[in-house]
Amino acid sequence: MKRVAIYPGSFDPVTNGHLDILERGLKIFDKIIVAILYNPGKNYLFTIEERVDMLEKSMKKFENVELDTSDGLLVDYAFQKKACAILRGMRAVSDFEYEFQMALMNRRLNRKVQTVFLMTGLRWIFTSSSIIKEAARFGGDVSGMVPSLVNRQLKEKYGIKDK
Repeated sequence: MKRVAIYPGSFDPVTNGHLDILERGLKIFDKIIVAILYNPGKNYLFTIEERVDMLEKSMKKFENVELDTSDGLLVDYAFQKKACAILRGMRAVSDFEYEFQMALMNRRLNRKVQTVFLMTGLRWIFTSSSIIKEAARFGGDVSGMVPSLVNRQLKEKYGIKDK
């Protein structure tokens, strides 16, 4: 039986930290479904279509990865996809409380789906989509933190010209 995990997120935009978690997760799971989730409480910079496009292009080097979108309850989605786990990356202690609460709620809703946490690699510990968008908005160089196509799209969104 294949071990399938769901790697959920808004991926607005995808970062090198996300790709690091995906790469390392593939050493544990036979297949990972990267699920772009819709959260009505968030304001997105990129449309769902743009995020799908960026992820598809950024994940080309990976095998046994599927890309999907969902706007429902994560554990229901995981169960529907026959996944045994939800894969989450954690950067710091500040992520822990929220992620722990979500894992407990998901476990209460469906005991068959486990949550697996991977610590982010040290070089990505300070990166988040929000921080990257903030830096990019003001012309900061985020080229080492995101795939090159994402860097180009951020510059385009914010009207930043190359120096």
